[in-house]
Amino acid sequence: MNSNCTINHTGHSAKKHKYNYNELCSSLVPTIKLLKSSVLVSFSGALRIHIAFLLMHISSVFYNCLAGGLIIYAVYTLDRAMDVEEDAANRPELKGASKKAALIVSLICFLIGAAILSANGLILIAFLPLLTGYLYTRGIKIGKFNLRLKGGMGIKNLVVGITWGAFIAGIAGIYAASIVAPLIIFLYFGMKLFINSTIYDFKDVKGDTLAGIKTLPVVLGKQRAKILLFTLHLLVHSILLISIMTKMIAFEPIILVYSFIIGLLYIKKFAEQVEIETKKRLAKRLFMIDGESSTIVGLRTILNSLIA
Repeated sequence: MNSNCTINHTGHSAKKHKYNYNELCSSLVPTIKLLKSSVLVSFSGALRIHIAFLLMHISSVFYNCLAGGLIIYAVYTLDRAMDVEEDAANRPELKGASKKAALIVSLICFLIGAAILSANGLILIAFLPLLTGYLYTRGIKIGKFNLRLKGGMGIKNLVVGITWGAFIAGIAGIYAASIVAPLIIFLYFGMKLFINSTIYDFKDVKGDTLAGIKTLPVVLGKQRAKILLFTLHLLVHSILLISIMTKMIAFEPIILVYSFIIGLLYIKKFAEQVEIETKKRLAKRLFMIDGESSTIVGLRTILNSLIA
């Protein structure tokens, strides 16, 4: 009797451990994918801050760029970890990922980034995207009043542009002699990121429609939304060109020319709805949109070395 009980107890424990092991393995892969999913956008964001320094003709501060990248990583990872309906449809590969792991890693990255910026008098800038990110994913509910930035037509894109435009211009602009250059940088990156976030909405039309989220491509339709993006793209680069000609910002032809050409190309190619994104299309999208700042910095470095 006792022997049977021991055997049964041992067998039960073995099954329990096996179940826990299988559960751990099943969550490990999506968790790693979740933690990796924001690395490129984080690196790209850090380089955008570097580009902002270049445009304002200010020596780039490496640690400020690093801090900005860490905070961008933290905010985007937290956003993707949130269990919202549209993300279940748009990112099935992240299903089952550990939110606890994402929270811990994001918190560590944010605290390091905030500490660096705080040492340079930029603590308010450090908390700006975190606050906006919370309003974007969760919102604030007081009685019948519910403020959530993710649902409005174009509001999300506007908030993304304003938040990250202010974040980039704020980190680099603190060293500027006047407010004019940081304001131009804010307009440039604000509009660029508004355009980029809207392009990503084209990819997520199916999930957003199911979730009842009224993004610009859902409400305006493909053609009108695309015309809007082309118009904003031409406007922001006209502002940048005039600012360079009037010497309000530094003469950086690589930034102006590459940004203008690649922007036209990726609006044309990726402002389209697709049912299933192929690996080839994903690679092109990541290179052209998320990798834009990396390519600009790389081309500029090569050109400068050749001239030198």
